[in-house]
Amino acid sequence: MNKFVRQLLPFISLMLIICIMSVIEPDTFLTFENFINVLSRSTVEGIMALGMTAVIITAGIDLSVGAMGALCGMVGAWAMIAIGGPDPHGFALTIGTMVGILTGTVCGLMNGALITALKLPPFIVTLGTMSAFRGLSLVMHSGKPYDVPGYHYLGSGAVMHIPVCIVIFALLAFLAILTFRYTRWGRYIYAIGSNTEAAFHAGVNVNFNLTAVYTVTGLLAGIAAMIATSRTVSAQPTAGIGRELDVIAAVVIGGASLSGGRGTILGTIIGTLLISFLKNGCLLLGISSNVQLIVIGAVIIAAVTVDQLTRSQSKTSPK
Repeated sequence: MNKFVRQLLPFISLMLIICIMSVIEPDTFLTFENFINVLSRSTVEGIMALGMTAVIITAGIDLSVGAMGALCGMVGAWAMIAIGGPDPHGFALTIGTMVGILTGTVCGLMNGALITALKLPPFIVTLGTMSAFRGLSLVMHSGKPYDVPGYHYLGSGAVMHIPVCIVIFALLAFLAILTFRYTRWGRYIYAIGSNTEAAFHAGVNVNFNLTAVYTVTGLLAGIAAMIATSRTVSAQPTAGIGRELDVIAAVVIGGASLSGGRGTILGTIIGTLLISFLKNGCLLLGISSNVQLIVIGAVIIAAVTVDQLTRSQSKTSPK
């Protein structure tokens, strides 16, 4: 398959879904309010997917982002209540947000340190920390949520009629694109995923850069978690169950290779929107959430199949 065509496939698929739904449900789907709602709902997974893109490009995986998000929300909300009482406002909400983001950063650093220091596979490490983070979330408040009724700006606030969460996602995506394209660290990420040994012998500090990748992924998970907490004005210890699968799916559908060395932020954004519009379309058509899982699973398998076929063709084609 031509490389250019392969890169266009996610975008073509997204446009196809939008066109089909525009014909089937023009009155409900093809509205400004619905598009803003889809964009807003995709921001939590989208922000997490920005970090996951870097992880997957390095040939790694992070299964803990969903549970990490729950822990970030719980710790952040706990800090808000500890500082501002049962109905925190202003300063308490700001400090709690920073604490939640810092929690994600520390969790990401822990993942990276365990992977690099102990030379363990990322799958095993993040599978273990996923369980640990979820357990901590449940233990914190005996399995009960923290209610923060005044914490709604990140989830429902707007800047010039554009939801704050969309603005945050757009800014982070823009920074990620600049990082991947124009910084030394971005080049190192691709080099590590393409050939770790070659990157090491070329002078790349593989352990440091891998740890940095997982740390930034944790930071982004923390930001996403605080948006999710603000959206429901409560921190749920069970929040984000299965979210890591949507995040990984968005990155893979967007063209990143699970074997490492390939992926783009733009592709991840398209993958995120594709999943969001699929869910939105299914909802408008009255299709149950159980069937949605089947549809998304089929799309993931198709995306990975295309990636594998492309790799096989590139290996067998004459040089």
